[in-house]
Amino acid sequence: MTHYMELLATNQPWNLIIFMAIPVILAETLAVTELFILFGRNLNGIVRKINKIAGIIAGLYFTGIFIYLFTNVVIPLTTAGGWRGFVDVLAVGSYLSGVIPLLGIALLELNLIGRSRNEEGKLKLHAIFVAIFLVVAHIAMIAGMLDPRLFTSAPSGMGM
Repeated sequence: MTHYMELLATNQPWNLIIFMAIPVILAETLAVTELFILFGRNLNGIVRKINKIAGIIAGLYFTGIFIYLFTNVVIPLTTAGGWRGFVDVLAVGSYLSGVIPLLGIALLELNLIGRSRNEEGKLKLHAIFVAIFLVVAHIAMIAGMLDPRLFTSAPSGMGM
């Protein structure tokens, strides 16, 4: 099992809630509300307010997850040589790279980046950040479900 799936399977149900359910609920809220905003172009309605709040919370929350996992998992695994192969690194790395678009959304919503853009430009950047997050999150989930020995030289019949 990859470290990503091991993290989600350990300390049930808390790790699943903290590291998967909350980020996914926030990301899905962003994705769905983003579609309504893009098609309706209503930048002042309740859907936009939900989108903005979800974006700020998601960015700040996932930044906390990133800092916690990077210091408590990535650094110790790397220094101890504990990675279980390329797939393991891909799963964890993809998951943690979600901080880039989510933090970007939060910074955009807090008007700390993109100040010079008009509303259309901000809307495009916001949609790009949402799309990037969805891609890296799905790569993490798919890689996380793979056998980490898949691309290693260890025989498939060998135990972990």
